[in-house]
Amino acid sequence: MKSDAPALRPSFSLFALIALLGLAILAAVAQVPHPAAAPGTLNAADVAWMLTATAFVLIMTPGLSFFYGGMVRPKNVISTMLQSFVALGVISVLFYFVGFSLCYGDSWHGLIGNPLTFAMLRNVGTAPNPAFAASIPFVLYFAFQLKFAIITPALITGSFAERVRFKGYLAFMVLFSLFIYCPLAHWTWHPEGFLHKWGVLDFAGGTVVHISAGVAALAGAMVLGRRSANLRPTSFSTPNVPYVMLGTGLLWFGWFGFNAGSALGANELAAVSFVNTNLASGAALIAWILVEIVRGGKPTAVGACTGAVVGLVAITPAAGYVDYGQSILIGVIGALVSHAAVHWQNSRTTIDDTLDVFPCHGLGGIVGMLLTGVFAAKDGLFYGKTSLFGYHVLGLVIVVAYSFIGAWVLLKITDRIFGLRVKLQEEELGLDLSQHEESTYHIDEEFERTYRREPVTQNA
Repeated sequence: MKSDAPALRPSFSLFALIALLGLAILAAVAQVPHPAAAPGTLNAADVAWMLTATAFVLIMTPGLSFFYGGMVRPKNVISTMLQSFVALGVISVLFYFVGFSLCYGDSWHGLIGNPLTFAMLRNVGTAPNPAFAASIPFVLYFAFQLKFAIITPALITGSFAERVRFKGYLAFMVLFSLFIYCPLAHWTWHPEGFLHKWGVLDFAGGTVVHISAGVAALAGAMVLGRRSANLRPTSFSTPNVPYVMLGTGLLWFGWFGFNAGSALGANELAAVSFVNTNLASGAALIAWILVEIVRGGKPTAVGACTGAVVGLVAITPAAGYVDYGQSILIGVIGALVSHAAVHWQNSRTTIDDTLDVFPCHGLGGIVGMLLTGVFAAKDGLFYGKTSLFGYHVLGLVIVVAYSFIGAWVLLKITDRIFGLRVKLQEEELGLDLSQHEESTYHIDEEFERTYRREPVTQNA
């Protein structure tokens, strides 16, 4: 796909800078109430754990950047890592001004929150909000949920790595967060959200985070088309396995905050979800390696890391609702399904999902959501009750359709206005240089010849 969008000039960046400055001044001078906690209304242990869990979840995004950065070619490592890392800034500001309100503000028919309810953290202070978390400061609940909003669009980047224009990606990230992530969070986690009222269970984001990101990633891969390197034979292999392993370790570590933190307190539920998280990931790691061997290959480090992440994804919606042994089964099934999907997608289709985001996060989340409906204690299909599973299937259809169609439309709009696909010359040079004028290795001579002496559209 070649974009017909006009080149973005520095004037656009100047406009964005002025807008940011204006918003910063507004935030600084606006008189916004932040209610303080009354004595005895906070639980010190819960506050301590949630501060820790929030920091754990934050480290997942840099971990994701290493995980993704280790699986692309050296000329695209910086750009790929930055696509994850930049979400820490963009989504933080967006969530402060409007995102948190869209997720958790006064509900409009169970579909979306009032964007003014908590704008600029209005009525969000150290006082707890019993509707969401009764024993911790409401501003800490904001901080915790912010980290989920940050990593979700970052997950999508693995699908169109090595060929996406940086400014186009930034625009899509903002649109995705506002029009897909925030509504899904409201549907699922707000007390008035329609999925929440149906009884759909998503303990820590299998639906809101992983299914939405995985399905949007599939749309992204289809809209942007295949990389030029994938249109011809190549001997390319994973260039930096230690980065992949480092990223996996950081993700696994941070996931304890992601899942156990979703108990919203230092309690038994946090302990159960903590253990389930580790068991599912470990089981999925083993299953992935064994499948590699059964298929006639060698056990690989990248395979072990991918399996571990898939297990983490699959257990996320179920972490607080299932028994320990069931978490192991969820991890194994997630690994088997995702491994088969990766092989099928890469061998039987022309979809260039660069880092297999849909098979691993999309399908991993789908497996987790369905098996939550099967094994959720007392209410799942395993216990002879069909209502919860039925609502999970219906909710799954709605979430997948909304995420895919919504992402497709937003990608097309973004491409039309900003441009999404870099030019062939920029892709061949590598996005590190063509988008950021940075490199992990020394190729000044090539840069001078290819980029500076033969000017191309400046995109970053």
